[in-house]
Amino acid sequence: MPFKQLGLSTDILRAISDQGYVNPTPIQKQAIPIIIEGQDVMGGAQTGTGKTAGFTLPMLQRLERHANTSMSPAKHPIRALILVPTRELALQVYESVKIYSKYLPLRSTVIYGGVNIDTQIDILRSGVEILVATPGRLLDHLQQKNLVLSKVEILILDEADRMLDMGFLPDIKQITQSLPDHRQNLMFSATFSEEIRKLANKILKQPVVIEVAKQNSVSELITHIVHPVESARKQELLIWLITQQNLKQVLVFTRTKQGADRLTQQLARQGISTAAIHGDRNQLQRTQALESFKQGSIQVLVATEVAARGLDIEELTHVINFELPNNPEDYVHRIGRTGRAGAKGYAISLVSQEESHLLIDIEKLLKTKIRIEEIKAFEQKSTAQPISGKETIPAKKPRNNTPPQNKRPNNYIKQNGSASRFNKEETFRNVRHPKSAEDPLFTQPYVSTAKIDIATRQADISGKAESINASRSSSKPVPALFSPRVMNKQK
Repeated sequence: MPFKQLGLSTDILRAISDQGYVNPTPIQKQAIPIIIEGQDVMGGAQTGTGKTAGFTLPMLQRLERHANTSMSPAKHPIRALILVPTRELALQVYESVKIYSKYLPLRSTVIYGGVNIDTQIDILRSGVEILVATPGRLLDHLQQKNLVLSKVEILILDEADRMLDMGFLPDIKQITQSLPDHRQNLMFSATFSEEIRKLANKILKQPVVIEVAKQNSVSELITHIVHPVESARKQELLIWLITQQNLKQVLVFTRTKQGADRLTQQLARQGISTAAIHGDRNQLQRTQALESFKQGSIQVLVATEVAARGLDIEELTHVINFELPNNPEDYVHRIGRTGRAGAKGYAISLVSQEESHLLIDIEKLLKTKIRIEEIKAFEQKSTAQPISGKETIPAKKPRNNTPPQNKRPNNYIKQNGSASRFNKEETFRNVRHPKSAEDPLFTQPYVSTAKIDIATRQADISGKAESINASRSSSKPVPALFSPRVMNKQK
């Protein structure tokens, strides 16, 4: 079924045609007619299946009757509110709105934190029909009375599960109190947990549930591979994979912001053009890094979970988990950056022995076993039980014909011109430590001195005082000025 049969206007179909699309994806095919009818929708689909256009296109169709070219802000009240969890996703959704509404006289803007609020205030006061926002910054504008939401007809929650994970539930409740009761509600996400369904029951009214794929499922176009490796050699293996496979564009995920910065510096020292994107980078830095990565001017983009949602990068073939996520659902969103729009992708994970329990959780969530390949040059030497199901493959030689060399362990030292193993534990055990003298305070039982005769103690103290005075007087002659006065008893 082509887009022409979904009830979209000529101007919207023209914008779709400019993007080269002819037929809708499954989520678009099911959601667009229902949303145009005005029903509430609870939609779930895999990332990369056109979920954003699935609610953007019918939203524009319903708002087309309000389109006008008037310069008065009063003629452009906010009619549709789209809430998203992150700045990156907000920019992506806003870009989609601009693309498909370019032949419609509808105004739109995006607001998020981390940038100057004054510029956003000027745009909001000029009037917009479509507002894309993160919850925190929207509340800032509401508190400053920079906008009014009393005319909102459509509320859209995108990536609702992520907003709950980030603690936005109180913000969402506060925002909905500023909206009119009579409105259309749409909730879209790649996954739907029980918590999301509870939220949907409070916001949505008799929603039509659309689930194109099973919950927490991933695209069949993605090939999953796990490479077991010691934690200390992950960086070495990552560099080897990038150079040996001649990867031109790689998205690498780490758990922490500090880890992302550290890995970025290490890769740059090896001559690999790299940039980092995480919560500590300001919006300008994050936007520049993302644009450079999309344009191909940098080879590797190192990111935390902030980039796991909403990034749409064309023809991204490889996603590498430098560290597995603590939450198995985040694995689904990480690898969802590849294998999009019908293209094949690879999800590679570098897993140490300490992360084996995280791998088990991911496999339980996906209800499948991930293929494990151990590269011979990076075999784990741990005595612990190895990760089950792995197969060993020989390491291919890099392009410079120099095979990767095993780094010398840190516990080697130079002795007599040759490297020998230095075992700290054995050395410590062979050293004879002299026994310290026993302290009676810790070895003898406690004896109370409360019954000592007070007179004896006073005598003892007096005797000590006299001996101290005697020693002082005998050690140094006292000047006559300070000597005690002698009284004449005869007077």
